[in-house]
Amino acid sequence: MSVGATFDAYREVTTVIQSRTTLREVTDEHSKFYLENGYVVAQGLFAADDVERYREHYMTLRRHGTYPGDMAGVDSTSRDPLKRFPRMIHMHRWDEITLGWMLDERLTRCLTTLLGREPYAVQTMLYFKPPGARGQALHQDNFYLRAQPGTCMAAWMALDPCDEANGCMRVVPGSHNWPILCTEKADTTVSFTDVTVPLPPGLEVQAVRMEPGDVLFFCGSLVHGSYPNTTTDRFRRALIGHYIEGVATQVVQFDQPVLRMDGTPVELEIAQDGGVCGVWVERDGTPVVEMAGQETVNRKHE
Repeated sequence: MSVGATFDAYREVTTVIQSRTTLREVTDEHSKFYLENGYVVAQGLFAADDVERYREHYMTLRRHGTYPGDMAGVDSTSRDPLKRFPRMIHMHRWDEITLGWMLDERLTRCLTTLLGREPYAVQTMLYFKPPGARGQALHQDNFYLRAQPGTCMAAWMALDPCDEANGCMRVVPGSHNWPILCTEKADTTVSFTDVTVPLPPGLEVQAVRMEPGDVLFFCGSLVHGSYPNTTTDRFRRALIGHYIEGVATQVVQFDQPVLRMDGTPVELEIAQDGGVCGVWVERDGTPVVEMAGQETVNRKHE
């Protein structure tokens, strides 16, 4: 299914979702905090029934097979929780529910207020982070997206309560003012990606505790990541959209085609370097190789 066809199909679904909730705005206080720290949480931006619907939708998708972006596919017998519940990526290209969320008016208004202009939409992701799963080492998103000029922004929506135990997001406040840093080797026993960024001495990495329906907005230069999920019975599922500033003229090939927030495509140049948002590796650092020519096993999941 093309992006255009998917966009047309989701309109009715989106209208139903939005009619059940009250649109919340980003306040001046939110904007000030974002400018100073590089991130801000919009609490309760999505209502509980919306969150439940999204959570069940993605768990249903995960139970029904393998999709583009699943890397080596789903292995229900693996001892690695990430292989039983691998992340999904670019779901908006084949799933109308995801596309509807990505272009949702609530996100559009918040993003536009924080950026000062309406953004372009480029990427969606779903992290399941089941019990026992590794986290992701500290990184900067624009290291991968290479949006120019300007930067990218993430909208990271919690689908479960997120705290230190199940591997909540962690950020370095103020690091959005830094340039894109050179990376170094990460500890792959606790991170599913093999690179991280070095931090100057004395800087604090802060945990961002969130409730379902909260959305964390953060700048593409902000250093962030997460630790492992150390619980035995709690997921830390998150639905994520990545956006780039509406003045950008280029972004990596991996994140094209690019969409305006009304769902229409816009052509941008291909940025060099960058690529997939974090390459999945085994605990010993061996890369997990993406399946060549992978297709969706079952797109008709309803």
